[in-house]
Amino acid sequence: MLGWRLAVSAIVVPLLLGLFYWDSQLGDGAPVLLVFCLLLTIRGAFELVYLLKTRVMRPVFSVTAICCVLTVLAAWGQHRLLPTAAGLPRLLQSMGLVGASLVFSFLILLLTQAIRYRKPGHSMESLGANSLTVLYAGGLLAVIAQFRWYPNPQIGYFAMGSVIIAAKAGDVMAYTFGRLWGKRKMVPLLSPGKTWMGGFGAVVGSCLGGWLWLTFGGRLFDARPVVSDMTSVLCYSAVIGVVGLIGDLCESLIKRDVEKKDSATLMPGFGGLLDMLDSPLFAGPIALAWWVLWPPVG
Repeated sequence: MLGWRLAVSAIVVPLLLGLFYWDSQLGDGAPVLLVFCLLLTIRGAFELVYLLKTRVMRPVFSVTAICCVLTVLAAWGQHRLLPTAAGLPRLLQSMGLVGASLVFSFLILLLTQAIRYRKPGHSMESLGANSLTVLYAGGLLAVIAQFRWYPNPQIGYFAMGSVIIAAKAGDVMAYTFGRLWGKRKMVPLLSPGKTWMGGFGAVVGSCLGGWLWLTFGGRLFDARPVVSDMTSVLCYSAVIGVVGLIGDLCESLIKRDVEKKDSATLMPGFGGLLDMLDSPLFAGPIALAWWVLWPPVG
């Protein structure tokens, strides 16, 4: 299984970087990334609805998918319609549109439950499931997409790549360390397979992946950012590793509570799309805040 995971990662990561490079050559509008994110959010909504459709929860895929699409489109609104601002002001304006879309989506979901109401005992649970789906599959993806334009459009994919590479390198090393040396369980009730040695491996892998990417990855996008200092790079990468591990555990919470092993069976050994994206999605907002407050490169 370890060899299979490494082989799949060796194929998927270069393909993803190739997609980023292609999109970076098409201007600041990021049309390829937009289509890619729309496909991801629709698939993510589908998997979450499948997971949460249990007990008395009855999430509605069509409505949640529409709300997820609106949220992702809102992430592009500022950059497509009013691309005059730059840096932090542009980011804040775009995040404001994302927040507004989430509020509007909640109103749509609430109205949907009012229309579908038949008897007590189901509506609020279903509203919660729908809201979680939009926030998780739409909101988190819309936030990490902001890296395309921050700190600036020239090195946006370099910054986004740092999150993905660090988080997924942490995933691979967590699995490797856990399989080879893991003995003490981290949270056996929530995720029996997680060990403290695996958690240590996640931090090691993220630090290694983050350092390699932040040092050499800029050449792929014709960017020449300068690493401010090694401490900053390692701290940033380690935080991505820890937060990515927490994201993995939080997705395990969803699956454990609904008594399902994987979010789907999209790929053997990995589960569904959400099983593959749990750590980058959870780490994305933290990484974006880090780039605003303490950029790892100058």
